[in-house]
Order: sequence, then structure tokens, then C-alpha cells
Amino acid sequence: MKNLNENVISLLNNQLWYIGTYSDEPNTIPVLFKEITSEGKLVIGDVFLRRTLENINKNGKIAISACDATTMEGYQIKGTAIHLTEGELVDKFKKIVSKAMNNAVTAKGVLIVTPEQVIVATPGADNNKEL
Repeated sequence: MKNLNENVISLLNNQLWYIGTYSDEPNTIPVLFKEITSEGKLVIGDVFLRRTLENINKNGKIAISACDATTMEGYQIKGTAIHLTEGELVDKFKKIVSKAMNNAVTAKGVLIVTPEQVIVATPGADNNKEL
């Protein structure tokens, strides 16, 4: 998992992610339904990602940030994303979202993010350092 060291993985597993995309209009949104694959890809459940998907379809670029408000440890991950609407991961996220939302909504698909840069956002000497 290039660039995703133990600290980054732990933080991503335990904190809310904020994703940002851009094209004609910038867009940011918090996401709750997410995971890291064993290959180091970041998977985001598509529940309400309309503007995000519009931006991804135009340029494929995404940024994800997460931080621990208690310790101030944080990271920004920049990469590319693709949207899938079928397959094993989509089926998995449909079940997770449906259960969490009492069947009121479900996932429509998943974003698969390939990290290209991991940047330290923690205040201090390593701030802005690329891992």
C-alpha cells in the first residue's frame, strides 16, 4: 500500500472522510460509508454523491481528508477515482448502507480511489510533507 502507512490507515479507519472534487463547480462532502482495500484503494459508498460524480466524470480527480480533532493528526490524499455500479464491492456497500439506514436508502454504487499522493496535514514540522 504505497503511501498509506500504518498511521494513515488507522486514522482513515477511525475517522469521517471529507472528499473534494472539482470541475465547473467545486464540491466537498463528508462520507461515512468507506473502507480501505488490501491493495490500498479507498472505497466510498455512493449514497448521495450526485455533484461528486458529475465532477469525477469530467476529470477523475478527488481529494480526501481526515483528521482526529483530539490529537490534530490529519492527512490529505489526492488521487483518481472511478465509479462502479455493479460487482462484489457494490453489493457489499448496498447491504451495509441499507442496514445502517433501516432500508430507507441504499448505495447506488462505489467510488474506487487510487491514491497518488498522501500529504501530512498534522500541525508541526512534517506539515505538508508528502509520504
